[in-house]
Amino acid sequence: MQPVLEMKDITKTFPGVNALDNVNLTVMPAEIHAIVGENGAGKSTLMKVLSGVYSHGTYSGSIIFEGLERQFGSIADSENAGIAIIHQELALVPLLSIAENIFLGQEPARFGVINWFEAFERTVGLLKKVGLKEHPNTLVTNLGTGKQQLVEIAKALNKQVKLLILDEPTASLNETDSNALLALLEGLRAQGISAILISHKLNEVRKVADRITILRDGKTVDTINADGEMGEDRIIRAMVGRELTDRFPARNATIGEPVLEVKNWNVFHPIHGDRQVVRDVSLTARAGEVVGIAGLMGSGRTELAMSLFGHAYGQKISGEVRIKGKPADVTSIPKAMKAGLAYATEDRKTYGLVLIDHIKHNVTLANLEDVSNNAVIDDLKELGVANKYRKDLAIRCSSVFQLTVNLSGGNQQKVVLSKWLNAEPDVLILDEPTRGIDVGAKYEIYGIINRLAESGKAVVVISSEMPELLGITDRVYVMNEGRFVAEMPTKEASQEKIMRAIMRSWEN
Repeated sequence: MQPVLEMKDITKTFPGVNALDNVNLTVMPAEIHAIVGENGAGKSTLMKVLSGVYSHGTYSGSIIFEGLERQFGSIADSENAGIAIIHQELALVPLLSIAENIFLGQEPARFGVINWFEAFERTVGLLKKVGLKEHPNTLVTNLGTGKQQLVEIAKALNKQVKLLILDEPTASLNETDSNALLALLEGLRAQGISAILISHKLNEVRKVADRITILRDGKTVDTINADGEMGEDRIIRAMVGRELTDRFPARNATIGEPVLEVKNWNVFHPIHGDRQVVRDVSLTARAGEVVGIAGLMGSGRTELAMSLFGHAYGQKISGEVRIKGKPADVTSIPKAMKAGLAYATEDRKTYGLVLIDHIKHNVTLANLEDVSNNAVIDDLKELGVANKYRKDLAIRCSSVFQLTVNLSGGNQQKVVLSKWLNAEPDVLILDEPTRGIDVGAKYEIYGIINRLAESGKAVVVISSEMPELLGITDRVYVMNEGRFVAEMPTKEASQEKIMRAIMRSWEN
């Protein structure tokens, strides 16, 4: 059988960086082909070459699609050939309808007049294919992330896609939406559509992929069949080039006095003032302790964290916060920071970093006073601080003058942590600290969390990955529908106990 896609000896360089080094990839008809590798391994760069983001001539090597050598000069060229890419950051216009998004730039028209009846009719058929029942007039902004992903796929199907590329499609989805998306991929495969799946979630890769290509340091390491006998350990070993005998570093916790105490915390929705999203929550985190907050998507975990951090979320907020035994004023972000709180957001690209600025400025952003003299930034002092954190947290970059947008996800997360460590907080709240980063980088982040706790700080970790919480915390709170429904020492916790606590709260 002839491959639908062959990428041969693809080499792509940036100033000072060899991003791809003679990479080879073959995709067969009606195949789900996964690409895995650490952040910075070259996965997204390879897909940008394939989809025309990096045009022919900016790289060396050849692309053969459906038996013909292709020289894509733009995304439009690859789409016209039948290749569509869905990026992790969705390319939808929030205030346009589903139909308008699907046909954007390809509106059915005659004599310059758009035929909206035809557009709506075709949209209904496309939505049915991807399992959506929404009306074509529904604004995209009113859809959840999972449904927006499906709209993106419907948009691709409208372009007669033959090869669908998905870059971390389930990174921000809950388990239900993730399973629905993977089931759709399997359905498309049955219809003869090939797919390339980039994902860090190896359980999902093993579930749906026919074959897996592993990249490391811009090179093809191996291509293997993803049968049931393919263990995660072998994949991880190939990805990181070393054994990860233990996914989580050992913790030697020395737990002291309470640092953060929250009592009877209540928060209402910022727009719908009659809807309470956090209900009578009380929380304690001690010096040297890593406290986890488990819960399903929408349980109120992020809303709790953001409301504690300077009332960044919600209205009609009430309750008491004490830090190191003293009442803390957290009614604004500057006051919360002054009180000793830091919050690393789950959305580092939107809220955690200034992506178009370099590492040096991002690291010092939360504590400019520390690198200033009489309100004027001391450039040499700022450079020294940035280089210190670059070394301490092993940020992989050409220099601290590298733009943050060009870092891998794991290194971006290290910059976020550097920014808050430089603010010298007593309490760090880390919201999904390892979302969208690979297993090797995760291990490094876990090591940083351990060092923070060992230095006497109180660390609160919110994570949707229960094995992660069970691997790095000392104590776990379970949250559901805005309430804490259970609390347990991690050594007595399990995924089953956590889910049982959530189910019981619904029964009551």
